[in-house]
Amino acid sequence: MSVPAELLSEVITEQGLIATDRLADVLHITKTELAKATGLSRDAVSKRDRREARQTQTRLRDTVEIINRVTSWTGSTGRAFAWFRSQPLPSFGDRTAEDLVKDGRAQAVKDYLSRVAEGGYA
Repeated sequence: MSVPAELLSEVITEQGLIATDRLADVLHITKTELAKATGLSRDAVSKRDRREARQTQTRLRDTVEIINRVTSWTGSTGRAFAWFRSQPLPSFGDRTAEDLVKDGRAQAVKDYLSRVAEGGYA
């Protein structure tokens, strides 16, 4: 999976996993808020066996990738995360990227962002 390096380089471990504590720190949120924003349980972002699970890592990596993609448009990681959480996406009935990621539809958000980046309509 190709993920831009900006945020990923700050939150990835030597083992190639997303470090939930680092991600929460970079986003200036608690792990509980991280769990809520990604649709994961608190245990999934806190307990080692759960945070290293494939499903948890996939959800976290999708979140990081989406935030990375919009950072250049928004100007900062913080603004990109705010966009992720609150910007209604007309193509998805005004649901947010956060809503869609929670529903397991991160790829739809990434496809949408690719269309917009190529000059397409939302």
